[in-house]
Amino acid sequence: MSHVFPRHCKTDFPVAIAGDGCWLIDETGKRYFDGSGGAAVSCLGHSNTRVRDAIKQQIDALAFAHTGFFTSEPAEQLARLLVEHAPGDLDRVYFVSGGSEAVEAAIKLARQYHLERGEPQRHHLIARRQSYHGNTLGALAAGGNAWRRAPFEPLLAPVSHIAPCYEYAERSADESAEAYGLRVADELEQEILRLGADSVMAFIAEPVVGATLGAVPALPGYFARIREICDRYGVLLILDEVMCGMGRTGHLFAHEAEQITADIVCIAKGLGAGYQAIGATLCTDTVYNAVAAGSGSFQHGHTYIGHPTAAAAGLAVVNEILDNGLIARVNLLGECLQQALASRLGQHPHVGDIRGRGLFRGIELVHDRDSRAPFDASARLAATIKREAFAAGLICYPMAGTRDGSSGDHILLAPPFIATEADMEWVAERIHGAIDAAIGDQTGAT
Repeated sequence: MSHVFPRHCKTDFPVAIAGDGCWLIDETGKRYFDGSGGAAVSCLGHSNTRVRDAIKQQIDALAFAHTGFFTSEPAEQLARLLVEHAPGDLDRVYFVSGGSEAVEAAIKLARQYHLERGEPQRHHLIARRQSYHGNTLGALAAGGNAWRRAPFEPLLAPVSHIAPCYEYAERSADESAEAYGLRVADELEQEILRLGADSVMAFIAEPVVGATLGAVPALPGYFARIREICDRYGVLLILDEVMCGMGRTGHLFAHEAEQITADIVCIAKGLGAGYQAIGATLCTDTVYNAVAAGSGSFQHGHTYIGHPTAAAAGLAVVNEILDNGLIARVNLLGECLQQALASRLGQHPHVGDIRGRGLFRGIELVHDRDSRAPFDASARLAATIKREAFAAGLICYPMAGTRDGSSGDHILLAPPFIATEADMEWVAERIHGAIDAAIGDQTGAT
């Protein structure tokens, strides 16, 4: 009898005992292709020699030193490497243990920045509907995932949520893509003015929306307008790249595709590639210097921030990505995956949209293609697709609630960067089979 508190108390999971490249192996010897990288984590697969050796060597030398007393060489080297390749004026790196912690740190840093500058009235945070920023209370409050928020709503700090840039479901038929993108971006200005022009501290958004919407990139011009609005009202722009960053969408930092700069950026998942728990909050020298010249201390911290072994793993991961040209490979394989999905699913009667960037792709399921109406939530389509794909040896990341937190279903794919073109065809074939098996005879009932 297990004493582990699992994610799902009524599900018996197989025991994973080994990893081999893009594959995970359970105790029976069954192999599963990691088509979602767990949750867009395992960008290098499960048996990278360079990263494993870096962890072993660091543990042999120094496993842990508390950052209240020491810095460490791996942390210094990783920070230097990230800043060297970061866009804009990002200049400082605050290491944490995961994505939720990175977002929590970003929110608190934004607040302290304004305090240090003598603007204590700035305390409002604005985010977007159908976003996801983590599961700790601050990050959960920032996120717009209605299903995850619902049980804890009384505990959450108030955060404003404006529209996402979700063209497939929310652009009207008589509106151009450009006009739609600018219209929803302008909601930020409207909300700033509603709250008070000098009362907003930050706006947070995912450059490519991950788990909640299913790999939705913004339309051209959207983030440029967002940046203009933030600058106009002295609002910090926080970009959450926990899922879409570190090469996943074809750039080391996802917002490079938007040709904008950020004040604060959150990364995790692909930074450690699953080998160690690590995340980071990066900020510009302007943000850092406000704290350094003011109180001189960021009023925040966790025991395991800047963990030397985790930093050693992250350093090896980023070097592996850069040294082996894996970002170019992500773009190549991403196009292969898109084409394979379009070939098998482009005319499927219940596939409404296939979207994304790089090796970060989403498939939105619909009951009717013409009206784009989703399946009824009672069909539990996402859960059934996950089960069917898993039985066929494919790990994918289906989610329900795509449209509003209740209705709508999508599948998220985020395979390792080391996959092959043949793997992309195999994934598309298995996804097609899982969708057909899951829908079955439900179509007449839903």
